[in-house]
Amino acid sequence: MDTNALRQAPFGSVLTDSMSITWFRDGKWLPERLEPTAPLPIHPAAHALHYSSSCFEGFKAYRRADGGIHIFRLDRHIERFRRSAKLLVLPEPDSEQVSRMVLSLVDRCRRDVPDAPGALYLRPVLFGTVPNIGAAGTPTPEACLVVLASPVWDYFAGGFKPLRIAVELSSRTAPHLGMVKTGGNYAAALGPTLAARREYRADQVLFCPDGKVQETGAANFLLIRDQHILTRGLDTTFLHGVTRDSALTLARDLGYEVSERIFDIDETLRWITDGEAVLSGTAAVLAGVGTLIHQGRDYRVGTGDVGPLTKHLRAALIAIQRGEAPDKFGWLTPV
Repeated sequence: MDTNALRQAPFGSVLTDSMSITWFRDGKWLPERLEPTAPLPIHPAAHALHYSSSCFEGFKAYRRADGGIHIFRLDRHIERFRRSAKLLVLPEPDSEQVSRMVLSLVDRCRRDVPDAPGALYLRPVLFGTVPNIGAAGTPTPEACLVVLASPVWDYFAGGFKPLRIAVELSSRTAPHLGMVKTGGNYAAALGPTLAARREYRADQVLFCPDGKVQETGAANFLLIRDQHILTRGLDTTFLHGVTRDSALTLARDLGYEVSERIFDIDETLRWITDGEAVLSGTAAVLAGVGTLIHQGRDYRVGTGDVGPLTKHLRAALIAIQRGEAPDKFGWLTPV
């Protein structure tokens, strides 16, 4: 796919010609295979379609200036993938097999990895396949694991614009499953997000159950000011973002003080009078927030533009991802 077409394509809408696939049957995972990307034969009574036994991951492979290719934080994403499977009582995939599937697919699709600022977005997905519509209280004994690959361009190719975020005083997910990367959690956030988009022209919703800041529908939330970062401490209620962890690790190395604790929307509104707010996630890496909308009122974040600390931290993280800065944390897996 040429660069101009890739720039115009919606994120994740273009797939490579190959995928990697395996099936869990008779208590074991079968050997993986590289196959043409194509529809799968799924029974209409498949467990995932009725009882949401499904989880996924999302991460990127990058092409360096010297033409080499590496994957950013592959081991951490596989670890989270396996944890999601365990919490959803799905057959837990073997770490080594998942790694082989990802590496072999990227190697097969080397020509599809764009030059910077593009990347190859990788999407392993695991779902229950046993055909039984009466199995609401029974884990699926059969499953499928597929790894897809999608060439993507820079998320902010059209410009680094500040986001409008609406505060929602409810939970995004069931409290004990917030840390699971499963489609149902994203579906649960979609209604409030679309409502906020219609009413307030919001880009995303910041979920704040009982007034306590949690996460948005598709990203973690951080506050930055004076070499200090504040974000929600890890618990089961929200996703343990790998980009979040990477940004905090890098920030500490750059001399930032990082606080991970519970804080409320009132403290957030005080912070943003002269501070910055940012979303972290795989697609955008770090995205600056320009406006918070609370109880129908707009609150400007700092100057209302993407802040300089956000830009600096994002650039430093992207430099590591693209192999332009030393990999001092051991985050890159060569292909």
